[in-house]
Amino acid sequence: MENINVMVIGSGGREYAICRKLKASSMVNKVFCAPGNPAMNKIGVEVLDIEENDYDKLIQAVELHQIAWTFVGGEVELANGIVDVFQEHHCKIIGPDKEAAQLESSKSFALKFMRKNNIPTAQSKTFSNKEVARKNITEFGFPLVIKKDGLAGGKGVYIAPDQEAALQFVDQQDVDAAHPLVYQECLSGQEYSVFILLDQNSYQVLPISQDHKRAYDNDEGPNTGGMGAYSPVPQLTSQQYEQIMKDVVEPTVKGVHREKFSYKGILYVGIMMTAEGPKVIEYNVRLGDPETQVVLPRIENDFAKLLNQVANNEKIDNIIISYESFINVVLAAKGYPQNPVTNQKIDLTDIPENIFIDYANVSEKDGVLYNQGGRILSVVGRAASLKEAQKEVYSFLNEHPISDTFYRKDIGNKAICD
Repeated sequence: MENINVMVIGSGGREYAICRKLKASSMVNKVFCAPGNPAMNKIGVEVLDIEENDYDKLIQAVELHQIAWTFVGGEVELANGIVDVFQEHHCKIIGPDKEAAQLESSKSFALKFMRKNNIPTAQSKTFSNKEVARKNITEFGFPLVIKKDGLAGGKGVYIAPDQEAALQFVDQQDVDAAHPLVYQECLSGQEYSVFILLDQNSYQVLPISQDHKRAYDNDEGPNTGGMGAYSPVPQLTSQQYEQIMKDVVEPTVKGVHREKFSYKGILYVGIMMTAEGPKVIEYNVRLGDPETQVVLPRIENDFAKLLNQVANNEKIDNIIISYESFINVVLAAKGYPQNPVTNQKIDLTDIPENIFIDYANVSEKDGVLYNQGGRILSVVGRAASLKEAQKEVYSFLNEHPISDTFYRKDIGNKAICD
């Protein structure tokens, strides 16, 4: 199939990076993005003024623009059942249906899936009553990982350092059958992001990366949607990689196939490499942000061809992985994640060949981009080594200061030895 039109659902930096990768495909004629962001126009993406949850208009757009298939970027749309709606209208779409999306949208659903398929994870208990949760606060000692069930934009995890802090957090939550709390033992080790591209019959593992969730250097400050990422991860040994494949990836995919989920798309496995081996922290049912910005550039295959195979339930080609290194440093608005400022001018020019800018929360006026709060954009550096890529990114950021913004200065340090 040649010269197809495709559509991406979403508007952030992740979707910008996906659109950029699809634009590079020889088999793609046009890339549409709904609702997109104004910076996408600058790379030839056709932005559609349609909200992610406006299913009627999205289906109309598929018919109007003769879109071969749609790729869903965000978790909210998947959890709300966008795939089910598209399937009802016989429109090809890449993503899990509402049932399978519970692997991300319901912590208790994911834990049951892991137990059923003997997938290693942290010890945990789920509580649907606040008083019972309070009485069991010391179940796994401290620090204690407390997770709110449901979607939380990457910010639904609280690590309580002691009993007082844990109780204070629990008291602030609505806890019932519809809003359970999950307690987990706190695992230690390096964390890795593993993305699996799969359909009903086959799967391939994408390049592994590591992201940084805390707002500030040295993993301090509140959890965010993600402040940076890098790939490859040289500290992960080949033996550890094989262990992840054997103990986690293979039983996860077999479980998805055994359950006969309607699942065509991406499955993310967040893994902690502990002293006892790899353990699953969580599942997501889509690409991550900020990992997408460093994972996709390392895929040497035609990404649209891979997705086309998934959309049509064909055997997925083996992934060809580049030996180049990529580091993504997220530029965020001052005050993020609690109270980000907005409306400062974003003017980045003289961008070197080895730097990519993936725009996220921006608006446009008279051809000029402005910050709309939160994570504004990603600066991605490419080089032969992580150390060189890191140098490229931070040199660029130092030379292009933007008022009332901040970024972490240590992305990639866990893998780089001076």
